[in-house]
Order: sequence, then structure tokens, then C-alpha cells
Amino acid sequence: MSGAVPAPDVRHDPSVAEPGRLGQNEGLVGLAADHWPRVDDGLQIRGGGAVAVDTATLSEAAVRFDTVRDQLAEIDERLCTLQNRLGVVPEHGADARASAAVLATRLEAARVEADAIARALREAAYAYLMVELQAAHRAAVLAGDAEGAARIDARVSALVDAHPDAWRMALGAEFGRAVMWPSELVRQSTQWGVAAGGEFGDPAAIALGAGAGLLTLGGAAVAGVAAAGRLSRDARLSGTAGPVTVTRVAPAAPGSVGAAVAPVGAGVAGVALGVGVSEAAARAAGGFAGDPATVRRAASVAPATLAAVAERMPGSGDSRVRVERYTMADGSRQYAVYIAGMQSQGAGGKEPWDNASNVELYAGRKSDSYAATEAALAAAGVQPGDAVHVFGFSQGAMIGSHLALEGAYDTRTLVSFGSPVEADVGPGTLSVSVRHTDDPVVALAGGGHPQAVGAPGSFIAEYVSDPGVELDDAQLPAHRLAAYAETAALVDASRDPRVDGLRDVFGELARAETVEVTEYAATRG
Repeated sequence: MSGAVPAPDVRHDPSVAEPGRLGQNEGLVGLAADHWPRVDDGLQIRGGGAVAVDTATLSEAAVRFDTVRDQLAEIDERLCTLQNRLGVVPEHGADARASAAVLATRLEAARVEADAIARALREAAYAYLMVELQAAHRAAVLAGDAEGAARIDARVSALVDAHPDAWRMALGAEFGRAVMWPSELVRQSTQWGVAAGGEFGDPAAIALGAGAGLLTLGGAAVAGVAAAGRLSRDARLSGTAGPVTVTRVAPAAPGSVGAAVAPVGAGVAGVALGVGVSEAAARAAGGFAGDPATVRRAASVAPATLAAVAERMPGSGDSRVRVERYTMADGSRQYAVYIAGMQSQGAGGKEPWDNASNVELYAGRKSDSYAATEAALAAAGVQPGDAVHVFGFSQGAMIGSHLALEGAYDTRTLVSFGSPVEADVGPGTLSVSVRHTDDPVVALAGGGHPQAVGAPGSFIAEYVSDPGVELDDAQLPAHRLAAYAETAALVDASRDPRVDGLRDVFGELARAETVEVTEYAATRG
């Protein structure tokens, strides 16, 4: 019938929930989840801590607006002089005087606005400075530096007296960070609980949704208060580990070397044994026949992007640690090490990269995977004090963080994907942390340090990897290395100037004259 109303297509009706996904009306719990404060779902690159902006830049911007205000005042003064001159010829200057009066009004409004913006920027700079000082004060107290803490406290008190509005803004910034950092996890867990409970009816949806959200929020609060994931600059691993055996395996990327075995006890350095590859493999690697362990074209080996770093992370086969040795034009050497994430859900088997090592590292104890990484570095020829660039995923990021903190190497770069910890590596290490705000593993860091860490140019890149809510979220899709590789590509495409520091590291490695690549498997015992 021509006048019949077609039946709605429920396949595309947003009010109808798909199996395993949320509809629009799940009651109060679903409504609360939908309106829970959310972080931006785009890529966010920031300096770290509670301060996402550069206070020096704010102050500089305020000075520029002060200059604009003064220039506008000078123009207004000249305009007044012009109006006075026009007054002596009223028969010819009436229209001009009217236009000048309108312009003067607009100039005054612009001058007032410029002055207000300058004051707001300056107050914001003071507010963020107070946040930074508060973080420094806490660090001094934890370090037992009573004199330093007292100096910082006196400076904060003086700033509070002079800028009470900025102090209120500072308190708001710290509170906002404390509330907002787990917000995406809380939202997703609440909606996941609603979806799962909805299979058994509305009461179950409400109960499970509220329970999942509160449990996530409580867990985040515990992680933040416990601070186990925030590694101080003097954090050191305790205990012993091993014995472990590292075995040299063929690298998946060009620059292959042959296989050899180096049994290693706890804390005992490994030995690099003989190498050998075919002439064809040497040519494929960009090297020369007769010198197969050397890759002559560093640009073909050195990572050019953060995504390339993620792609060559070991773990897909037997390899657990990849070491690249770069010999520079002046004869000096630098090393890049890539450390795999957890490979086994077990605890205490032959695989060192397991949950037992996860727990030990998070608790501040030396794990077998850490001992195996040290052994692999020694077997590759890395000596204490050598320049090292560390790249790690998940458990590998924990290992890399402790390598940087232990101080055995000159760790110039620390890049972590999905790390459950954040290390205060100090001003000598460029720290780059790629995090997914919906990754529960990242939440173990408790939001990270309240202050920025690492050398100037260090940054944190955050992204909501999997904003949709599905029943299979229990498999942690936001923690997969493939997901972090995609986010790394977004960072590479960013025009944020802080990414240039990491690009400089890649560019320096690409200028090496020779590169040697080794990869290692590891077993307990």
C-alpha cells in the first residue's frame, strides 16, 4: 500500500542494543556512565604530571599581551589627538569625528580585553607553578630532604598570599587530575557491567554496572595511594634472580646473526659467542659478504619512527630481547635494546616473561626476566657506562625503567608502551611514555608522578584505544601491542614539537657507520 508506514529497520536503530553492546536506556547506572567525565578521545601529548602546559610559555604569552595592550593604548592616544584636531573644523570633520569615536571605543574594549587575557595567563602560570612546587615539595619530603621541603614550602606560602586566585586554580588542577586520570576506565567498566548484567535483567544490569564502576574507581584510588607504580629516582630492585639461560636466535629483521648459547647464573654476565650468516642474508641486511655480523647501512636498521620501534618489539617468536649496536663515525658506540612484554600467564615455569616476573618487578624485586635482559645485554657486548636507548612494552617497560634507574648504563632514552609503572629517570634520560587511558595495566601506575619526569622534551602520549564497550573487553584489547603500534603512528604524525626530540634520537642512530643486531631467547634454569 502506498500510504503504509514502513516498519523500522532495527538493524540500524540506535535505540536497539546489539548483542553484547549497550543500548541508550539502561537506567540510572547507564545514565551515570554516559555522563561520567571523559578525557578527550583524541591523541593527547603532554609534558607529564598534573601540569599539561609550559608555565614559561604562559608567562611569555602574558608579556606579549601586555605589549599589545600598551600598543593599543598608544594608538588610542594618537586617535584622541586626531579627534581634537578635527574639532577645529566642525563643518568638514563631523563624519570623521564620529568614525574616530567609534574606533576609540573599540580600541578601548580591545585594550581592556588584552589586559584581562594577560592577567589570566599570568595567574594560570602562577597556578601551574604552584602545582609544580607542590609536587617538588612531596618529592623532597619522601626523599627526607627537610631543608629543601622547607624552602619550597616558604615559596609556595608567599605565592599563595600574593595570588590567592591562582592557588584556588592550582588546587582545582590537582583535584581534577586526581579524579580524571581513571575516568575512561570507570566509564567503560560501568557500561561493561551494565551490558553483562543486562543479559539477566535490569536489576542485574544496575547491580553489576554499579559494582564494576565502583570496583574500578576503588582500585584506581588504591593504586594512586599505594604509589607502587610510581618509581622514585632512587628506586632499586632487591633480591636475586636466576639462574637463567639466554640463547642467541636469528633476528626477525635484517642484520641477522647466528645462533649461540650462553648459560648465565643470577647476576653473572653472559658471553657473546661466534656469529655467522649466509652471504645472501648479509646482502639483504645491507652489509658485505665476509663481514656478516655488520650492517653497513644504519638507516636500513635504525628505527625511523615510534611505530617502527613498536613493530620490532620482540615476543612473537622465541626472541625476548633485541640488541642493536651502533658504531658511530668517531668510533664510539651506542646501543638500542627492545624488551618484550609478558609471554605466559603462568608463574614459575620455563618462561621468565610470566606473571611471576610481573609481580616481582611491580613489588620492587629482581625478576628472572630482568636477569635475562641483563645477561642478554652483556652477551651483546654492552658494558657498564655505555650509551643505551631502551624500548619496552608492558613487562618489558618495567624492566627498561629499572635498567634506567639502576644506573649501570648511560640510559639516554626510555620509551615505554603500556607500562604499569612510571619511573622518575632524572634529567639525563629522554622519557617517552605511550599510554592508553582505557588500559587497566597502565592504571597500575596510579596516574603517574604528579610532576614531569625525564630530560627536557620528555612527554606522555595518551589515547583512548578502544572506546566501545563489548563483553570481550575482559581480554584487554587496549593493552595489545598492535593497538600501541597504531597509537605510535599517531604520535609520529603529530606536529607537536616535543616529538622532535625523539626524532633526533632516531636521526642520530641512523648516522652510525655500522650496526650489529642480536636477539635472545631466555629460559629459567
